[in-house]
Amino acid sequence: MSSFRGPLQHLTYQIESKDLQRGTRQKIITNALSVFHVEDKDGELTVKIEEEKYGDALYSFIQAVLKISDVTFLSRERTRSTFIEDFHQLIAETVAETRREFNWYDKQRDPQRMYVVDCRVNGMDRPLHIYALPNDDRTRDATIGILQFERWGQPFRSVSIFENQESINRKVLARFSDICEKQFSSLAGNQERIQRYLKESL
Repeated sequence: MSSFRGPLQHLTYQIESKDLQRGTRQKIITNALSVFHVEDKDGELTVKIEEEKYGDALYSFIQAVLKISDVTFLSRERTRSTFIEDFHQLIAETVAETRREFNWYDKQRDPQRMYVVDCRVNGMDRPLHIYALPNDDRTRDATIGILQFERWGQPFRSVSIFENQESINRKVLARFSDICEKQFSSLAGNQERIQRYLKESL
């Protein structure tokens, strides 16, 4: 029995390796490998050739590779979903569960959840209000939320993590930048800086 082999490494040229191992991307890859009976051996894809059925094996291998390539062609909506998943994963890996609360809101002043913070990190004099910002609308919402917390006189530090800051409207970004204390222009490529900042803040 022999097999076809091929590297998975080419995906890491576009997407960080650890991001392929979690969230939506990981589900796509795992499903493709399972459906077409392809194995991932430390980044090398293999498919067994049984009873000299080379054509069938090659077909399965190619279909699996094509399906896995969908990871790099996620629709904009799926990309946004992945960004939020990646944001949650990064925070969960860095901040203890007892110190964080996702989708936090002030239950006394804001029972209708008008000013939601994507993640609140507590345990210090000024908690961190962290916003995950994939688009203009979310950036506007965060601007309004930060201003409202200031009006209420709440002590906090505002932090924003953009999916891609360059895609945000200049006027929207300018207004937000006036009031947000710390910004990261993107999640991709800034994971280590974000984690270092959070650990230092804790």
